[in-house]
Amino acid sequence: MNVAEGLQRIKEQLEDNGASPATIQLVNGILLRAKTPSGQQATAKSMIELARMLQRTPAATNDIKVYNDLLKLEEGLQANAAAHRDRMASEERQAEAHAQNRSKKYYKEQKEKDKQ
Repeated sequence: MNVAEGLQRIKEQLEDNGASPATIQLVNGILLRAKTPSGQQATAKSMIELARMLQRTPAATNDIKVYNDLLKLEEGLQANAAAHRDRMASEERQAEAHAQNRSKKYYKEQKEKDKQ
């Protein structure tokens, strides 16, 4: 994921969470650097990685409100990721069960045809 896009999404989520102005200012500052020509090629594995990166900045370590805002964001992102994994696993189990039922039905029909 592009860092600038990820930071923009993080900023929106922080605003939705009612984050302090200092937290938004931190994200805006890093977002400006990420939008520079040299920063546009930066990538991150996930939004969680970006949130953790922000937690390690001096602004976050020196201001407990900023740190707590970022911690709350990370917890929300982790909860969303866990819910997504659960949904995907459930869908996969359903698909496997459906395929198994289809194959049982197919072989049962084949057996009945063979009897005839």
